[in-house]
Amino acid sequence: MISREKHDRMANAIRFLSMDAVEKAKSGHPGLPMGAADIATVLFSRYLTFDPKKPDWPDRDRFVLSAGHGSMLIYSLLYLLGYDDITLDDIKNFRQLGSPTAGHPEYGHAAGIETTTGPLGQGIGNAVGMAMAERKLADEFGSDLVEHYTYALAGDGCLMEGISQEAISLAGHLKLNKLIVFWDNNSISIDGPVSLTDSTDQLARFAASGWNTLDIDGHDPDAIAQAIEAAQKSDRPTLIAAKTVIGFGAPNKAGTSGAHGSPLGDKEIVGTRKALGWAEEPFVVPSDILDAWRLAGLRSVKDRKAWESRLAEAENDVRLAFERRMNGELPGEFEPAITAYKKKLAEDLPTVATRKASEMALEVINGVVPETIGGSADLTGSNNTRTSQTKAITPDDFSGRYIHYGIREHGMAAIMNGIALHGGLIPYSGGFLIFSDYCRPSIRLAALMGIRVIHVLTHDSIGLGEDGPTHQPVEHMAALRAIPNLLMFRPADAVETAECWEIALEQAKRPSGIALTRQNLPTVRTDFTEENLCAYGAYDLVSASDAEVTIFATGSEIEIALEARQMLEANGHTTRVVSVPCFELFEEQSLEYKKAVIGDSRVKIAIEAGIRQGWDRFIGSDGLFIGMSGFGASAPYKELYEHFGITAAAAVAAVEARLHDEA
Repeated sequence: MISREKHDRMANAIRFLSMDAVEKAKSGHPGLPMGAADIATVLFSRYLTFDPKKPDWPDRDRFVLSAGHGSMLIYSLLYLLGYDDITLDDIKNFRQLGSPTAGHPEYGHAAGIETTTGPLGQGIGNAVGMAMAERKLADEFGSDLVEHYTYALAGDGCLMEGISQEAISLAGHLKLNKLIVFWDNNSISIDGPVSLTDSTDQLARFAASGWNTLDIDGHDPDAIAQAIEAAQKSDRPTLIAAKTVIGFGAPNKAGTSGAHGSPLGDKEIVGTRKALGWAEEPFVVPSDILDAWRLAGLRSVKDRKAWESRLAEAENDVRLAFERRMNGELPGEFEPAITAYKKKLAEDLPTVATRKASEMALEVINGVVPETIGGSADLTGSNNTRTSQTKAITPDDFSGRYIHYGIREHGMAAIMNGIALHGGLIPYSGGFLIFSDYCRPSIRLAALMGIRVIHVLTHDSIGLGEDGPTHQPVEHMAALRAIPNLLMFRPADAVETAECWEIALEQAKRPSGIALTRQNLPTVRTDFTEENLCAYGAYDLVSASDAEVTIFATGSEIEIALEARQMLEANGHTTRVVSVPCFELFEEQSLEYKKAVIGDSRVKIAIEAGIRQGWDRFIGSDGLFIGMSGFGASAPYKELYEHFGITAAAAVAAVEARLHDEA
């Protein structure tokens, strides 16, 4: 046990490092670290299981600072606990270029930061995903290797964001009892008191979503400790509502929005030092308090060593599988299985929708990659994301490999990020391409963090037909292609679909989206090639030297491009067809390759049932484009293609008009 006097001084170390760093940067949020310091001190010094010298220890507890604006809380803790990645100089360089102490915590910048947070509510979703991964891996590998808690610290803003309800309702349904969320209940937002905008009974809300709820004084270390111990024994996830004072200790700004999002100012900091009895200069922690924190950092070394012994003593195949999966390496059987499958496709030449082709590829993949974990946002039958190996996960049985996310796209995408961040599993999920709008914040964060999540996005164009413009994505490929470090695939047939899946799974450090059709498409890659041609991003599907016309296309429009080529060739125009399954991979090729693929044909034309944005890279600003310039309509899909002029005849007419004009 730590005496109250020592607890207060340990908590004050967090407070003063935080306020001094914000003050030096002239930017930041001092209020949350000052208010939540007591919670963090109890949790990290007495309950959280971790080892700063082995920060990636797989069976560590996870801590997510969902209220990422309070980033100095986690930076102060990492320094005090002895993590090598955060030094006192880093604390002094808060929010400065090149420092790991960025404005909001960023995954990969320093060990101990489990996820990138800042967009409010995302961290709660990530924490739910981490807790799901822990439960799933514990079912697979047993409690000797996997048994830990996931803690999150959320603010009022996290709970106001709608994503929080999607995440907590699924967590409650699945009875994720090793998930413990602290609510920093300080009743203050940037604009002023939370009462300006919200009167929700949060405890009732969480209870209604299947959570255990506790209400405590967030400045009473005994109450915090008792709540954590009660939460650890719960058969449900737990919300600990910790009533705190934002900017605790500040004589004039404590409990006000003035402590939320801006430095306290020299005069207020002097007053806070006096009020809390802290005589040290800025950035100085008394040696006995730093020693107490460093000892807290060593508290779990024996647990970590005991775990390493259990892993070493595990059966050889279990140990190797666990280590491979936690390292993010694919099994050796994966590549041969894909090659054999592509051979079979070249023999069978199926005519199927690419959403069906995706299911066919997944049937092969899920048979040899046991760490894939699928799902869908209540569109399983439409997304085709479930295979024979993936029975459903239920509240009482986590042996399955399929998550019914419900109509919760926002939550689903954030939960997938948490699963990937935990390690040991590769999450993929299904939704309509149009609803990537709901997933976009999480997809962007996955790209920012560089993590492997795969979004299956079906009904990828006006080709979905009668559902109409509300469900027909026209701008979405362009919008998703705009996200850095995201691979967006739009395969043309079953072979390209298999190749796109292979590439997506091989990306250990970036997410992927695979846009897939509802309508059937013929196999256009009729000759087997062991090489993954989609890995080039764009390649000659039909070559022609000295081509007068080059047609670029993706997905379902490849069929139209091939028909247009036949018509142009019949009219005496040498024509090549370039398939462009992935803009991003094309940009990674050599300059010579890109020049050769783009070529120097007299006429360049692109065909895609979406907007033109992005295609000028291939066709030039004066190139021809056959696609959409507005929203879709409700009708059978073949009528829609005719109505909007996305046809081979329209492409040929446009090409011949251009050739005539140039003659």
